[in-house]
Amino acid sequence: MKGEYKVSNALVLQSDFGLSDGAVSAMYGVAQTVDPSVPLFDLTHDIPPYNIWEASYRLLQTIPYWPENTVFVSVVDPGVGSDRKSVVVKTASNHFIVTPDNGTLTHIHHSIGIVEARIIDEQKNRLPRSGASHTFHGRDIYAYTGARLASNTISFEEVGPAYSVDSIVLLPLFEARFLNGALTGMIDVLDVRFGNVWTNISRELFLQLGMEYGDSVEVLIQHDSKRIYKNFMTYGRSFADLCIGEPLVYINSLDNLAIAINQGSFAKNYSIGTGSNWRISLRKAPKIIYE
Repeated sequence: MKGEYKVSNALVLQSDFGLSDGAVSAMYGVAQTVDPSVPLFDLTHDIPPYNIWEASYRLLQTIPYWPENTVFVSVVDPGVGSDRKSVVVKTASNHFIVTPDNGTLTHIHHSIGIVEARIIDEQKNRLPRSGASHTFHGRDIYAYTGARLASNTISFEEVGPAYSVDSIVLLPLFEARFLNGALTGMIDVLDVRFGNVWTNISRELFLQLGMEYGDSVEVLIQHDSKRIYKNFMTYGRSFADLCIGEPLVYINSLDNLAIAINQGSFAKNYSIGTGSNWRISLRKAPKIIYE
């Protein structure tokens, strides 16, 4: 309608670019050029270079806490310049993600759901006069398209042709399970600043072990079937429940099982990685009664 005032939605940027040069600032500039009223935020720009898995997880960690219609741009793109597709998807939670279709949508697809997808029409949704560049799609395609979508300059349908949700590229996942008295899941991500290890084992699944705070649990970590760690640790409510340097099992801020060393880095101490080939198994340890 003529004269109708359109409120811009938030635009949230994620990348592996870091902040030591002007790449992220250039993306900001493109978004502001599209519409200076678009609210701009950073998810993170410290994804390890080329680590698509972590980019996928950080979207899941963040998206549920943003208002509907927020637009996320995620650029971890080792295949830039190849024939991988550039897409925009609409999630079941009514958020939008602008990203290369390279596995970045794995966790969102699995845990929240994707209801629609479109391939970005680069003839219409590409920064003007950028056609000769093939190495900075984060600026020229993703930030530009994301800003146009967030500002309501274009609708979701105007992004480009429809793309089958079933065609979206997904990384392998291992579903957490309870079998024969043991829980097995995968290490989804590391709490990188503190070195804690976050799993995909939900609190509800973990409680099937019959655990109570203070109980002991046997923890086994394997990488491609190679044993990395095996020991007993305490199930604690928080880090304050244990002495400094003591390992513990706890429920993290996403309501999933995590393990840590109080005021230490479990991940660094044991060289822990992430992904579906990093498995963690837990059993409730029997109580020993001394007479």
